[in-house]
Amino acid sequence: MLEIKDLHKSFDGLEVLKGIDLKVDKGDVISILGSSGSGKTTLLRCMNFLNSSDKGTMIFDGESYDMGNISKKDIFNLRKKTAFVFQNYNLFINKTAMQNVAEGLIIARKMPKEEAYEKSRKALDKVGLSDRYDYYPRQLSGGQQQRVAIARAIVSDPEVIYFDEPTSSLDPELINEVLNVMRDLAKEGRTMIVVTHEMNFARNVSSKVIFMENGKIAEEGSPEDIFEHPKQERTAQFLSAYRKG
Repeated sequence: MLEIKDLHKSFDGLEVLKGIDLKVDKGDVISILGSSGSGKTTLLRCMNFLNSSDKGTMIFDGESYDMGNISKKDIFNLRKKTAFVFQNYNLFINKTAMQNVAEGLIIARKMPKEEAYEKSRKALDKVGLSDRYDYYPRQLSGGQQQRVAIARAIVSDPEVIYFDEPTSSLDPELINEVLNVMRDLAKEGRTMIVVTHEMNFARNVSSKVIFMENGKIAEEGSPEDIFEHPKQERTAQFLSAYRKG
């Protein structure tokens, strides 16, 4: 469904991604782990062209794209097949939950307003916000805002959803309400690529776990492989530190 080959990215001469290869099958839930600065978020942003890439190839639905030299038209068409959930929600503060979810359908996809709002209602219902249609972001908790962001991501029925540490900005008591929505999406067979520090989610929901270190994929495998039988010492050290934490 989706494959990345030899992806490279540098910032001001510092190489952040050093030749990433990644395969994603339909229905995969891939959790990307790693310490701060390992390149996790940069990888996700390059995959959705929020950051430009220096070099690399993307194969999506059988079509090949040069990630270092891709047209705006191709980026636009690829983004129609994907969605991105940010750390900090990225909601319009002057729009209601309903308007935030419907905006992309109306503006980018030229969908009639009535149809867009009907789809948005269903998306908000799915994430447990049927009583918050007309609430503005300032009236919502962090967990509720992130669930609005997830509703916005799923409303267009994307082939892949990228999550960039979706619980990192939340208070501990709000984390589970977001993770529960993500678990439900995984059960539906949604294809998801998740940068996360939530080890229980990575272990119990993922179909594949990737550990990144210094801009490379140091190890990948099933949750059991990574959590129970890591092959790399650095992976074992990383997981041990989290268990102690």
